[in-house]
Parts: sequence; structure tokens; C-alpha cells
Amino acid sequence: MNQDILFISDLHISLEKTEITRRFLAFLENQATTASTVYILGDLFDAWIGDDDNTPPNKKIKTQLKRLTDSGTRVYLQQGNRDFLLGPRFCAETGITLLGDYEVIELNGVKTLLTHGDLLCTDDIPYQTFRKKSHTDAWKDNVLSKPILLRLLAARWYRFRSHLHKRKQSQDIMDVNQQTVIDIMKQKGCLRLIHGHTHRPAIHDFKIDEKPAQRFVLADWKKDSAQLLRWNQAGHQTEAI
Repeated sequence: MNQDILFISDLHISLEKTEITRRFLAFLENQATTASTVYILGDLFDAWIGDDDNTPPNKKIKTQLKRLTDSGTRVYLQQGNRDFLLGPRFCAETGITLLGDYEVIELNGVKTLLTHGDLLCTDDIPYQTFRKKSHTDAWKDNVLSKPILLRLLAARWYRFRSHLHKRKQSQDIMDVNQQTVIDIMKQKGCLRLIHGHTHRPAIHDFKIDEKPAQRFVLADWKKDSAQLLRWNQAGHQTEAI
């Protein structure tokens, strides 16, 4: 049995991004079927307004994910800053398992921390303030109580405000804070971290208490390019999709 583990993040699927949707469906039908496990580390969707939203291409994505999990491939999903309203109904309809903000797994005998990455960007204080408020049950219940059309309009407004916020912030503020990275890795007892969110794919080598550590940043998907991180007994490699 194939024991390959695949990691992807930041697809930002939406109605307008037809090529990214096509790439993801192809991934689910090809590379994903050869793996034992797939981890989606946040922002699968550009905006998720609730599990009751079946506007295109959501229903097609759900159907293909369910087909993959029914075939025996395990799929785990972390919420990102764009799709943190993904919930139990989505999991039931797709067969995926929803993870918390931080998850520790073992890869080739090394404890590895998984997270979307937005919690590591502690220099972006306005975003962290919004995140704290928007992840309360009261805030979520208020949003999900609104009609779908109103939620769709609100999501478009949120994406526009997010775009303006990014334009006003420096690139350093939008990236992870290295001390925050070290602190959370020490707290979780890990010397390897895999995350997305920053759209700055790279492998960073550093030290934690004089021990070698690594931070893998997953690539965001674009119209003309997409990547996955594959892990198996031979080690890791990045593959184009």
C-alpha cells in the first residue's frame, strides 16, 4: 500500500477561478488517489460562507472529495483565514476530518507541526484582532444566521477589504514572526513545521535551543501553477500539478 503523504494549501477556490478548480479536481482524481493521506492546510476556498452553500463549484468539490475518501484515502483539513466557517456538515458530506489550528503528526520519525500559518503572523495586529473576534461562537452564529445571498455579498466585501489591508501593510508584517514560530514549536515539542498562508514557498533552516529545525512553507495555487509537497520513506519532494 502506498504510504505517501501529500500536503497542499491556499488554493482559494472560487467561481471565478475556473483553472484552479480544474487543477484541484484533477489532483483529486490523480495524485491524491496514489497517496495514503492528504492534508489541506487551509484556504481551500477563497471564501466559505457556510456548509449550506452549494453554489458552484462547491457541490462538485464536495462530490469529488467524497469519492476520494470513499476510495480509502484519508483527507484532513485545517481551516484557513478565508474558510474558517467550514464545519461538521461539510465534513459529513465529504468524509474529511477537520483538524484544529495546530496538529502534531509524525513524519519519518520526526514530530511535525501543521498549521495554516495565519496565527504565526503576530506582527499583523489588526488581522489578529479581527481573527480573535471572528472565531467566537457568537460571531459565527450571527453570520450563519443571515440569508445566503447576504453572506455572499458580505464575503465579497471582506475579500475587497482584505486586499486593501494587504496593500497597506509591509511584506515583513504580512510574514510570520520568527520568534512566534520558535515559541510554538517549542511548546508543541516539534523541530519541523509545515504551513501555508504567506504565499512564500520555501524551506527555512534554523535552530531551536541549538537543535536543527526546519520550516516548510507551502505554495499558493495560481492560474498557471500549483504545487504539492510529497512525503514518503525516501524523504520529501515538491511536485508541480
